Amino acid sequence: MLSTHFNQFFRKKTSFLLILVGSVFSAYAKEGMWLPPTLQQREADLKENGLQIPVSKLYNADGSGLNHAVVLFGKGCTGEVISNKGLVLTNHHCGYGTVQGLSSKDKDYFANGFFALNNKDEVPCPGLTVTFIRKMENVSDLVLFDIADTLSESKRDSIISNRIKGLEKGYRYTTKMDASIKPFFNGNQYWVIISETFQDIRLVGFPPNGIGVFGGDTDNWMWPRHTGDFSMFRIYAGKNNKPAPFALKNKPYETKNFFTINTGGYKEGDFTMVYGFPGTTQEYISSYQLNQVYSIVDPIRISVRTKKLAVWTKHMNDDRDVFLKYTSKRAGVANGWKKWQGEVRGLQLNNVVNKKIEFEKEFQAKTMGNSQLPWASDVLSHLAANTSRADSALKADVYIQEAILGVEMIAQATLLDKILQVMRSKISVEKLHDSLDKLTQNSASFFKNFDLKTDQETFEILLPIYFKSVGRWVPPTLQKSYQQYKKNISAWANDLYHTSLLRSEEKLRQFASTAKAKDTMILLADPALQFYQTVSQYRKSELSPIINRYNNALAYYNRLYMKAQMVFNPQKMFYPDANLTLRLAYGKVEGMDPDGPSGYSFQTTLDEAIAKNNPDVEEFRVPQKLKELFAKKDYGRWNVGGTVPLAFIASNHTSGGNSGSPVLNAKGELIGTNFDRVWEGTMSDYYFDPKLCRNISLDIRYTLFIIEKFGGAGWLLKEMKLVK
Repeated sequence: MLSTHFNQFFRKKTSFLLILVGSVFSAYAKEGMWLPPTLQQREADLKENGLQIPVSKLYNADGSGLNHAVVLFGKGCTGEVISNKGLVLTNHHCGYGTVQGLSSKDKDYFANGFFALNNKDEVPCPGLTVTFIRKMENVSDLVLFDIADTLSESKRDSIISNRIKGLEKGYRYTTKMDASIKPFFNGNQYWVIISETFQDIRLVGFPPNGIGVFGGDTDNWMWPRHTGDFSMFRIYAGKNNKPAPFALKNKPYETKNFFTINTGGYKEGDFTMVYGFPGTTQEYISSYQLNQVYSIVDPIRISVRTKKLAVWTKHMNDDRDVFLKYTSKRAGVANGWKKWQGEVRGLQLNNVVNKKIEFEKEFQAKTMGNSQLPWASDVLSHLAANTSRADSALKADVYIQEAILGVEMIAQATLLDKILQVMRSKISVEKLHDSLDKLTQNSASFFKNFDLKTDQETFEILLPIYFKSVGRWVPPTLQKSYQQYKKNISAWANDLYHTSLLRSEEKLRQFASTAKAKDTMILLADPALQFYQTVSQYRKSELSPIINRYNNALAYYNRLYMKAQMVFNPQKMFYPDANLTLRLAYGKVEGMDPDGPSGYSFQTTLDEAIAKNNPDVEEFRVPQKLKELFAKKDYGRWNVGGTVPLAFIASNHTSGGNSGSPVLNAKGELIGTNFDRVWEGTMSDYYFDPKLCRNISLDIRYTLFIIEKFGGAGWLLKEMKLVK
């Protein structure tokens, strides 16, 4: 069952949106996340929709294309270079985890923000990287030659893996850069991606939470939106302007490839593009697999995380120390939680499962008895059978992921398991202590952001959900413990949280510093490790074999299904599913009726943000300085009609990973930074509806206003190229 919270969201304005889905909208909202080297094939469509620059300017390998100004920020976001000195703009939430590691009670960047006043103020960010894509090349012929479509997946993977290793090695040798070959269209195509990764990245600007996450969970995935979701970093390079580890002697990265910023604004109907690294989509899966997401996976995630977030929020509101520890983690958990609600809602509003079924009927008619791909007519029946067999085990596994491993102490017990393996490895005492010291040092970041009381209450709330929901899939040992405690989860939690080595960093380090090989019995008696091992071993022996067989079958049959769709629909131009590789999407600035009291809109303003100010609610608390700027109308050159434009929506096809992506006008100039999708359109990972799918972007003029007038960092604007 979906949570009560979700059902309340779902019912709101559903009747209106059903009418909206059936209404007529402009024709050139565009589905698609296109590989940049293939854009030449879409040149006519791009020009027809408004592109005013040569397609070759969007992507080329000679160093002059806009692709050389887009970066993979960290491991899962996008950023854009906005000056010739390596200044990178991305989202506030993309920099959130990094900034949490730099923050403390004395340097509370979440409460106060941070803006460097010169290069010397810029703060090193250990572990953060940015990656440029220098070239993408189709190598399908080299990878797939002489491999039959129906070759077993294991044999096929073995051949392909060996070929990829050799090709990547050759590309690295010839280019002197990184090279990675990735599959597209479920393994029906392969492309090599040549890249450069910079490791010395420094924080330059980060607005306080009252701007950067304004609206919090309440407004997340919603429209209208008033979140100043941006942060700035700088790339530093070593000798010869090349990637290098952090060093004080490194210099800001010098580049001719950066985005010109257009401060002249936009109007509804204007052509836009989003350039970035969308993470994951599954546009071409069967109705059977989609129904699993819609009926099993998403509802479980939503219901469990609703309970978990309630516990975390209560403790964060009660204690600022807990707030600082959990704010980044909570944002990550809540982001998916709310996204999945919108996803299920959008799938239902669009009747997507039934649309898939209708398509499959047409597909079956085309393939039946067709000699072109003789295996095609059997693909859907195999997908149906494999999906049905996996449903029950998949449900149990999702509950383990969310309700068991969603408890931090249980998930962190994997560290105790690693310590146990080291102690059993029969190494010398000196090597033993050296290894244990390294393992416990790596745990410092966990304990820095961990609160015992918060996690204990999370355990007490989530465990009953697990036991009530998975039926026969509860591990027998866990069921026995449950009965021994007479189903009293609080008593179980008290024992676990008061005796485990994971209750504090000091206790764990003390054990590691004095441990001898014979002390494995102490570890084996640790209740957190016992719990973790029980679940992980059961998962490995009972659930994983079923799920692995299912995933292997999916890989095989989805690849065949994808190829058959492309062969039997030659009139359609297919784009590959997102896989965190560089893509370009295009559409137009286009409003919609939001799910709330506001009317049709495509843009929001500072006035509206100030109107939402509520000093009693953390997520709607406007910083004092911003209120003062508003009261004085001290907007400087960013004044547009007596206010400052804040955010806008457009009909570009985006996904997770597009956070921080540059939003460009018809001339390839930066007009905004993508940071979200509207709630009703989050189903675009599975089905793109141009009537509902909108990407939400921060207006570049609001970004510049905050940098200059709020942050007092006008020096940064001098290194940017601003045009109207």
